Amino acid sequence: MAEAGVLRSNRDFRRFWIGSALSTLGSQMSLIAFPLLVLSLGGGAAQAGLVATCSLVTRMFFRLPAGQLADRADRRKLMIGADLVRLGTVASIPVAAGLGHLAYPQLLAVAVVEGLATAVFAPASTTAVRDVVPDDQLHDALAKDQAAMAAASLVGPFLGGWLFTVDRILPFALDAASYAVSAVLLLRMVTRPPAPAEGGPRDNRPTAGLRWLTGQPALLRALAFGAVLNLAGASAEVAMVVTMRDTGTGGTSIGLVMACAGVGAVLGSLAAPRVIKLLTPGRLFLVIGVVWSAGLAVFAGTQQPWVLGPLLVLLILLTPPAGIVVGQALLSRSPRELLGRVSTASDLVIAGLASLGPMLAGAVLEGFGIPPTWLLLSALVAAATVVAALPLLRGGDLGPAPKAAEPAAAEPAVAEPAAA
Repeated sequence: MAEAGVLRSNRDFRRFWIGSALSTLGSQMSLIAFPLLVLSLGGGAAQAGLVATCSLVTRMFFRLPAGQLADRADRRKLMIGADLVRLGTVASIPVAAGLGHLAYPQLLAVAVVEGLATAVFAPASTTAVRDVVPDDQLHDALAKDQAAMAAASLVGPFLGGWLFTVDRILPFALDAASYAVSAVLLLRMVTRPPAPAEGGPRDNRPTAGLRWLTGQPALLRALAFGAVLNLAGASAEVAMVVTMRDTGTGGTSIGLVMACAGVGAVLGSLAAPRVIKLLTPGRLFLVIGVVWSAGLAVFAGTQQPWVLGPLLVLLILLTPPAGIVVGQALLSRSPRELLGRVSTASDLVIAGLASLGPMLAGAVLEGFGIPPTWLLLSALVAAATVVAALPLLRGGDLGPAPKAAEPAAAEPAVAEPAAA
């Protein structure tokens, strides 16, 4: 099958994919525009940071309950409802600005409500892919999804900053419109989640996903390895900016270097299906660990943008295939009744440690200086490679587990003929 086959043959996934990509692009535009808007209203840096913090804390706090909700309710309806809430919330900014009543407290409220709606949308969105895509196309679907998200993350901040210079409200108007388009496309999806299996005890606790993960040693090792990589990556963002600033690199050059991470993510997502065919999961994680450890050590010896940029592309290049391998394993191996909670539990494992990255990098930079910081990050990744990645070479299974036949009601929509 051609690489774009899942987009051509599956209308429901195509609708989901387009809506998700557009809403992510809109979110990335408003992400950069939020602090700029706060500053334009007379707020300070602390107030601008508080808006982002409120959104992130809300998403983290409601992550597990949202996963439980995704397992118990219609995921399509949850996504549509979340999109409508985000539409109304973000659209309140242009409305208030037009009426001359836009103020900082409203922006805080928007950040909290949108963060809550996003927390609900995320696990429902992740598990919805499993509802509309068969096992043999999961890696293709996840690759397409990652490529779209990486492209949106690369283009969105630049587009949002430019649109803000045209009109400070324009990024938020387009963000609201992206949620409207996503909701309409989701409404047109015809696939419905299969009915829960009858009989047998059910674990309805929010922590059920975490409990299931504890019985999956290979997945836990992969998630732990990803968590350390995310921690190193979040720390490296701060360290790289400080490194280049200290050597007199200008803001434009710094921005171009940091954009190389997005370039690597896009290229890695596009190459992911081929990479996954060439490398077993164990070898893939080992290669990533070696490349990251060596690359971070190189950062300790040079601060030249022409070196940092290409090397950053190389570091990021193989991470999307690894994410797809883990994502496919989670979606195909998890019990259907736990999909939402397993996805949120894995997100907590991977993202929770990364939130400490900027603080860790700042403390180490102030205490030890730039080269030791890079060497410490290199050693951290090397240790994670030995502890988590190497055991996957000795029989760690991340492939799809044998599953019982899925309810027949979901099958016709998966094989739906392509539309014009």
